Amino acid sequence: MNFNRRKFLQSTGTLVLGSSVLSGKAASYLNIIKHPVGVQLFTFFNVIDDDVKGTLTKVAAAGYKEIESAFSKKGGYYGLKPKQFKALANDLGLSWRSHHVLGAPFKMPAGAKMPTTPDGKPMVMPPMRNLRDNMQQLVDEAAEGGVKYLVCANTPTENMDDLKASIAVLNTTGEAATKAGLTFAYHNHDMEFKIISGGVIPYDMLLSETDPTHVKMELDLAWAIKAGKDPVDLFRQNPGRFPLWHVKDLDASHENILPVGSGTIDFKPIFAAASTAGMRSFFVEHDMPKDAFASINSSIQYISKNLNV
Repeated sequence: MNFNRRKFLQSTGTLVLGSSVLSGKAASYLNIIKHPVGVQLFTFFNVIDDDVKGTLTKVAAAGYKEIESAFSKKGGYYGLKPKQFKALANDLGLSWRSHHVLGAPFKMPAGAKMPTTPDGKPMVMPPMRNLRDNMQQLVDEAAEGGVKYLVCANTPTENMDDLKASIAVLNTTGEAATKAGLTFAYHNHDMEFKIISGGVIPYDMLLSETDPTHVKMELDLAWAIKAGKDPVDLFRQNPGRFPLWHVKDLDASHENILPVGSGTIDFKPIFAAASTAGMRSFFVEHDMPKDAFASINSSIQYISKNLNV
């Protein structure tokens, strides 16, 4: 990948590129350089606000290089302003690549229960801004923080009215994000792949009726697989549309999330299709783990040993 090639040349200072072909020895060095591994900070939802710097220090110590921020019980960016959070991350050797926001005001789906924390209590969600009501503010703050990507974490898609309204918000946000120098993307769960009234699959409409110039996709591999979809097929059908991925594993029932490499998902063919997807960053995520730090350490050990992008 070009990024890794430049990084290698800058760090060694021994190779000069032109129109010539690299020597076999140089090429062998390039082949062992791996894509930086990222982590989605929602993994630490129950602990990060108690010690933001300490959490990020452990993330960096585990070998992660990129982070994607999410929701905070303190509000904002874990109680910090965008530039403050960026400075903290950078001081620890972390690149703040992406930030998650809601597409609409948060509400639990009908019949659903609030997820529980490790102590068994219902999770308490803080007031959160959303793209429907606070789009320009969220875009401006992301740009102020210097992130590359702004991502809609979820948005209503349960019926045609909600889906059409959500698509309008996504297209408007995509245009605003582009003007601000950001890349905007949509993150899926499994619900977007479930047929709604009229025989429509929401994810199909999200792909076809958002402008691919302004609205990219962050594919959560596990949620797509849980819904019965093959990520590689999605990449082939929509090449270059998936610059971001979420990487988590699932047990045989597809009901329980596990650290990467400890479940049933075969990641090798998916990562082999990274160039088709247009992948630029991927983030390990484990929703509400019992031990977030044990989980991310297990995941990065598997990725480092088995997956080379």
